[in-house]
Formats: sequence, structure tokens, C-alpha cells
Amino acid sequence: MNYYDTYEFNGIGYSKLFHHQNWRVAVLNYIEELEVQNINYVECHALTDEVFVLLKGSFKLFFAEVVNNQIVGFKTLALEPNKVYKIPMGVYHAHTLSKDASVLIVEEENTSYDNSPRIYFKEREKALLKKAFEESTK
Repeated sequence: MNYYDTYEFNGIGYSKLFHHQNWRVAVLNYIEELEVQNINYVECHALTDEVFVLLKGSFKLFFAEVVNNQIVGFKTLALEPNKVYKIPMGVYHAHTLSKDASVLIVEEENTSYDNSPRIYFKEREKALLKKAFEESTK
């Protein structure tokens, strides 16, 4: 009899570990596309909340302040290890992580590009994000 299963992911980027009924559990590790200067959009999830747990390293969430589908600013949150952070559906966000970071993500299994609207950046939004990041590192 098997009493438990184990899962791990030590590669680059995002990997779904497993899903059960409606829930997906994944790990996100460092990937170059999530360096602040490479972030090109924010997204929200229209059908589900999303949960992040920082396992190691550092991880910052950027919450877009959106008015009339335009980004007017960003709020930044540095996650603390082993705390559970639930981002409600409909909140536009992006994130960056350190090269040694590992983050556990829990969301509904049907979360996809089809139900996760994005707002893509122009130069103004990229500058706002960079400013928010720089202010958060002071």
C-alpha cells in the first residue's frame, strides 16, 4: 500500500506537480523571462483565486492599479517564506523572483490563457513597473 506521493521540481520556470479534482499544485522557480526588465504584461484570473507560498529565495508580487483598463501604478509585495498569500480573482498581477527562489502555486486546474485576461505593457507601464521595483528594494 502506498501511503503518500512525493513531488518536486528543480528545473527552470513553472511546472505543474499534480492536480486533484479542480485544483492544480505547481512550483515556479527562477526563469529569465521574469526578470523585472523582461516582464511585458500583468494578468488576472477571472475564475479563481491564486495562492503563492515562498519556499526559498525572494519573490515579489506587483499588483497593477487599473483604471478603465489602463495601468496607473503598481503596488509591490515582498513575500515572506512559509506564509500563504491568496490573490483574489480579478486582481491584475505580475511577479519576479531571485535566482535561488522556489514558489508553490495553487490554483484551479482550468486556469488558462483563455480565462486569464492580460494587459500588455507599453513603455510607460514598463517604466512604472521598474520604478515600483526600485522603490521596493530601498
